[in-house]
Amino acid sequence: MKLALAHEFQTAIRDQARAAYPAECCGLIEGNRDGELVHGLALHPARNIAARRDRFEIDPQDHFAALKAARATGRAIIGCYHSHPGGAPIPSQTDLAGAGEENFLWLIAALGQADGPVTLAAFVYCAACFLPVAFTDPVGADLVTLSA
Repeated sequence: MKLALAHEFQTAIRDQARAAYPAECCGLIEGNRDGELVHGLALHPARNIAARRDRFEIDPQDHFAALKAARATGRAIIGCYHSHPGGAPIPSQTDLAGAGEENFLWLIAALGQADGPVTLAAFVYCAACFLPVAFTDPVGADLVTLSA
């Protein structure tokens, strides 16, 4: 599987991760699937209502608004994104415990400090685990390829 996600969306997620630091940012990705290629076509930033700064929980109102917006375009919510302040760009045990929808994408933005670099990594939840997903730009040129 590959994720086609415009550079502008990647930048927006990095900016949201920096702005939320030291808490986690979160949001949903709207798009569609074309075989093994998944197109991220819109971002829906969401309020994080988790009680702890090292967790994320998408506000249900924001989730429903994103679902409604995706339906209006004939698309679907294909994944979520969140940040790992001070963490690695890999799914945590908490992420694994909170996952459940097969073939749902998880994009993680890891950063060590608010003004530092942000590393993006994508995964798909499949068969009770996360598998790495390669990024491509919307016209197909590889930007980042992740190994298992």
